[in-house]
Amino acid sequence: MARPPFTPTIASLPKLVPFVGPEALERARGRPFVARLGANESVFGPSPKAVAAMREASGENWKYSDPENFELRAAIAAHHGIAIENVVVGEGIDGLLGLTCTLFLTPGAHVVTTDGAYPTFNFHVRAHGGTLNLIPMQDMREDVPRLIEAAKAKSARLLYVSNPNNPIGSWWSADDLKSFIGALPSETLLILDEAYVDTAPPGTAPPIDVANPQVVHYRTFSKAYGLAGARIGYAIGEKSVIEAFDKVRNHYGINRVGQIGALAALLDQEYLRNAVGSIASARDHIAAIASEHGLSSLPSGANFVAIDCGRDGAFAEGVLKGLLERDVFVRKPVAKGIDHCIRVSCGREKDLSFFANALSAAIEDARRLS
Repeated sequence: MARPPFTPTIASLPKLVPFVGPEALERARGRPFVARLGANESVFGPSPKAVAAMREASGENWKYSDPENFELRAAIAAHHGIAIENVVVGEGIDGLLGLTCTLFLTPGAHVVTTDGAYPTFNFHVRAHGGTLNLIPMQDMREDVPRLIEAAKAKSARLLYVSNPNNPIGSWWSADDLKSFIGALPSETLLILDEAYVDTAPPGTAPPIDVANPQVVHYRTFSKAYGLAGARIGYAIGEKSVIEAFDKVRNHYGINRVGQIGALAALLDQEYLRNAVGSIASARDHIAAIASEHGLSSLPSGANFVAIDCGRDGAFAEGVLKGLLERDVFVRKPVAKGIDHCIRVSCGREKDLSFFANALSAAIEDARRLS
C-alpha cells in the first residue's frame, strides 16, 4: 500500500544515527564491554540522595510528571540567581537543541558550527532543513572568532558553541566568551552548550545575562551530576525566548522519577563537588596512561580526555578497533584535523587499569597493521 509522502526535507536526508550506542555494539559483539568509557557518562554515579529520592518516587510512577517542572525550575533559578521565567527544562540538552531549531530555523536558514563538534546538533539542523556551515577547529579548539565571522557572512540564525568542547575537551575563558558575545551579529542566536561546565576550570563560564535575547545557555544533569539515563537538561535565557519553548515542547516529556532525582541532585552540591574531584583525578590518570604508552593527551575541562595517537586517523582507528576488541568502549573524532585522537571518558580505578592494559596491545595491533 502507498503511504503519504514524507516532507521534502526528510525525504532528502540519508539514514543517520549520530552515535552508535554501546548497547548496539555489544549486541553485534555478543558480549558486554568490561570498561564503558565512550559515552561521557559519569561512572561515579549520582548523589545517594538523588538515588533515594528516585527509589521512593518509583512507586508513584503511575503519575505523570509536573508539566511545568515547577519545583525543579525554581531550584535551578535559585541556584543561578535568576527568575524561574528564565528557565526551561527539557529531555536533556539534545531535546532542547531540537526545540531551538524548531523555534528559529526555516528551510535553507544558515547555521554555523564547528566541523567535528557535537553531531546531534547537526542532526537536528538537517531535520529542520537548515544549511550547515562547518568551520574547522584551530589549535584543537573551536575557532569562535572565525565562527562569528561566518555567522556575519551568512546572516546565520543559529551559532553553536560548546564550552568546554566535545570531543576534544578544550575551552575558552569566561572573559573570551563575553567578548565573543559582544561581537555577535544582531540576527544570530548563540547556542552556548555548557554540558561540561561543571567539570571545567574556574573562570570558564561567562556570567548569565538573562537580559540578552541572543544567548541561550544549555546545561545538563547527564554529566557531572551522573544522571545521564534520567534525560534531564535545562536552558537559561531571556524571558521571551524561554517562553517560546512552551509553544513547542512536549509538556509531559520529562519522566517523573528523573525530574525528582534531578531536584535532589541539584540540592546536593557537596556530592557534586566530590564527583567533580573524582573526575579531575581520573583525567590526570588518563593523561598518565597516555604518557606511559608514548602518547600525548590534550588538556581537558570535561569528563573525558582526548589522546593524540601520534599518527594519522587510520592509525587512531586501528587503536580504537583494538580497544573495542579487548572489551573497552571508547570513541574517536572523525573530522579531519582531530581524527588522529581517541576520546576516553573518565572512569574508576578499575576501569582505567583495564583500559591501560588493553591500550598496550591495541597500539601494537595498530602498528603492525599500519
